[in-house]
Amino acid sequence: MSEKLRLDKYLWAIRVFKTRTQATAACDEGKVKLNGASVKPARPVALGDRYDIKTPARKWTIEVTGLLQNRGSYEVAIQNYVDLTSEEDLKMNQQMASSFFTGKRLSKTGRPTKKQRRDLNEFMGGDEAPEDL
Repeated sequence: MSEKLRLDKYLWAIRVFKTRTQATAACDEGKVKLNGASVKPARPVALGDRYDIKTPARKWTIEVTGLLQNRGSYEVAIQNYVDLTSEEDLKMNQQMASSFFTGKRLSKTGRPTKKQRRDLNEFMGGDEAPEDL
C-alpha cells in the first residue's frame, strides 16, 4: 500500500486509544515507542513496525500487519496488528485492572439514593411528594 497513514490515526483506528487526541497526546508524551525511541504522531506507519505503547490501563507491544484508514469494529481492528505483549506485562495489566474503580458507588458515600432521600425526609418530618401523581 503506497498511501501514508499517520501513527496517531492508526492507533485510534485499531482501538488502542478512544480518540485521536488521546493517541496524539500519548505520542507527544513519549508513551509510544518504536525500537525504544519515542515517535511523533505524524510518523508514517509501515507494515512490520513494532510499537511499545503505554496507556493508563495497560502496556502493549504490537506489530503492524495491516493498515486501517478508518475506525471500524473490534473484529476488523484486531486483524491489522499482532499483540506481542510479554507475559510479565500481561500479569501487570491484570493486576492494574483489578485495582481500578468499577463504577459502583461505595456504600454510605456520595449522594444518597432516591430511597435513602425518602427515608431521610420521612425521618426529618419534611414535606413529602404526593403519592399519586
